[in-house]
Amino acid sequence: MPEQLIKICGLSTPETVDAAVDAGATHVGLVHYPPSPRHVSLDQAAKLRRRVPTHVKVVLLLVNEQPKPTTEALQAVMPDVVQFHGGETPEWLALLKTHSPFEIWKAFGLRDAAGLASSARFKDAAHRILFDAPAHALPGGNGLAIDWSLFNGHQHAMPWGLAGGLNPDNVADAIAQTGAPLVDASSGLESAPGVKDVDKIRAFVQAAKGAAA
Repeated sequence: MPEQLIKICGLSTPETVDAAVDAGATHVGLVHYPPSPRHVSLDQAAKLRRRVPTHVKVVLLLVNEQPKPTTEALQAVMPDVVQFHGGETPEWLALLKTHSPFEIWKAFGLRDAAGLASSARFKDAAHRILFDAPAHALPGGNGLAIDWSLFNGHQHAMPWGLAGGLNPDNVADAIAQTGAPLVDASSGLESAPGVKDVDKIRAFVQAAKGAAA
C-alpha cells in the first residue's frame, strides 16, 4: 500500500516546522505570497528549508509570479517542490517542468464536476494537481472545504492531492471518502490566522496516518 502523503502548509517558524517533521509529515509548505498571513520572505524560507531533513520534502508556494521572481525564489530556497496557486497556465508550467529540476504542483480551485474534468488540462504540465476550494479573499488557506462527493468514481488523469478545509477532525473522513493519496492542511491547524498550533499539527498527522492504515 502506498504511503499516505501528508503536507502541512503555511509554516513560518522553526518550532512549527520541527513539529511537522517530528509528527511524521511527508511535506512541509512555505508560502511566499505577501498578502497571505502565512507569508515568509525568501530569506526566512531559505532558513526554514535548511531545518528540514532530506526525507521530508519542502514545498514553496507561489502565486502568479512572473518568470524572473519565480527563478529568484527557487534559487534562493531550493525547494523540492514548487506549488503554483494562481492562474498559471499549463503552457507556463510545462515549460518549467521540462527545464527545471523541481517537482511542479498546481493548485486548482474545484467548484463542480465540470471543474474536475477541466483540471485534466494540467496532466502533462505538472507532476501533481492539488484540489482546493475555489479562491476567495486568498487563493488558498481560507478554511473552506470541497464537496468530496465530486470524486466518487472519478478516474484521475494524474497524481493528485486534497486541500481545502481539512483539520484533525475531518481528515480521516476525507481520506475514506475520496481516497486522496495526499492531504494538505493549513488554516485548519491554526489558533489564529498564520499561527500554527503544534498540537493540531500532531493530531492532523496522526489522524491521517490512522485513516490510511
